[in-house]
Amino acid sequence: MNKTISNKFIYFFGSFGGILFGYDIGVMTGALPFLQVDWNLSGNASIVGWITSAVMFGAIFGGALAGQLSDHLGRRKVILYSAIIFALGSILSGVAPHNGALFLVIVRMFLGLAVGAASALVPAYMSEMAPAKMRGRLSGLNQTMIVSGMLLSYVMDFVLKDLPGTWAWRTMLALAAVPAIILFLGVLRLPESPRFLLQNGDETSARHVLGMIRSTQQEIDEELSQIKATAKEEKAAAAHVSYKMLFSKKYRYLVIAGVGVAAFQQFQGANAIFYYIPLIVEKATGNAASSALMWPIIQGVILVLGSLLFIAIADKIKRRTLIMMGGTVMALSFLLPSLIHYMVPNVNPMMIVVFLSIYVAFYSFTWAPLTWVIVGEIFPLSIRGRAAGLASSMNWVGSWLVGLVFPIMTSTMSQEAVFAIFGLICVLGVLFVKFRVPETQGKTLEEIEAQGTSK
Repeated sequence: MNKTISNKFIYFFGSFGGILFGYDIGVMTGALPFLQVDWNLSGNASIVGWITSAVMFGAIFGGALAGQLSDHLGRRKVILYSAIIFALGSILSGVAPHNGALFLVIVRMFLGLAVGAASALVPAYMSEMAPAKMRGRLSGLNQTMIVSGMLLSYVMDFVLKDLPGTWAWRTMLALAAVPAIILFLGVLRLPESPRFLLQNGDETSARHVLGMIRSTQQEIDEELSQIKATAKEEKAAAAHVSYKMLFSKKYRYLVIAGVGVAAFQQFQGANAIFYYIPLIVEKATGNAASSALMWPIIQGVILVLGSLLFIAIADKIKRRTLIMMGGTVMALSFLLPSLIHYMVPNVNPMMIVVFLSIYVAFYSFTWAPLTWVIVGEIFPLSIRGRAAGLASSMNWVGSWLVGLVFPIMTSTMSQEAVFAIFGLICVLGVLFVKFRVPETQGKTLEEIEAQGTSK
């Protein structure tokens, strides 16, 4: 059979979607200290919060819109449009008028539409193109690429920090257009998903695409039959599902479990560290935040190593055991600095940054990837589309709120008090998993659903 495209090419450019997403999450970390000085924003915590969190606000709507558009236009086209929006938004961020906070907030919301779309569609496209035996690893791979994109942005921020102040942050933000252009050029050469083609009645094209990415005629025939059967089931399920149905007695337990885990992942405060670590170091030490750009790189390296560790241990430890262990250490990493500071007021202020690094290490191989593994496994087929969409939306809402309120909180109370609040939320997250989330590893969808209906 004539193979015109390799799986490695698909995974490479699928990975670029994750890198793109991660780069934009991380780039403001290094740009913000320079932007604050250039626009004299140090005393305006609410504007700093809005500029930082605007991308996440846009992403709340981007993921939902992308899901609907991709069913009409195709996964590939919507990813291409997202890459264009991403590139335009990045360049416009870099050329924002001086003191143009409102302009930058609106542009970053626009950029967030593309971030939300890419985060939803790139993994979906990859999973639809990949052989069945590869799909289980894609969740871990996607997480690795996201944190690699974050690390790349931290490194670029560090490299560019010696540019003149106004050029430093502008160049950092504008360079996010580069991975967007690479993604666009790569996806331009990729075919449409065979699942989308088949759902739209084009079996000839679906068979042609599968012929490009599968080894044998038997594989192609089997996968076509499987896609048809799954699509028929989903169509029948979707015809009867409503948001009201998600919270009916039959599904309520599992919906609350999946959506709750997705929300707790963000409300536990991880993104406060990722977005604001230079400012955290500045407040702890009194040194300028722009001189603390090595710390994001350290956090980025920890995130990448943690994501690789997760890929190695993902199927060897129970989901609940791993996520509860991670949440417990994360809680202690937030609570212990407050306790130590209370008992020893003159303790080295960098202690809090060391504990935050421990937090990031455990978050990186527990809550960060496992949230999406659990969300992918816990919802019954009949409600999976809407329930997963609700979980994703709640996750973005949490990400936006943490990005928005963290600078406001640290301007009105001590960092130890702020992190103690996040520590208590981590404790609540562990208790939520213990009492409200069923184990999903190694269980069929029917067994998980039976657990839910018995509650």
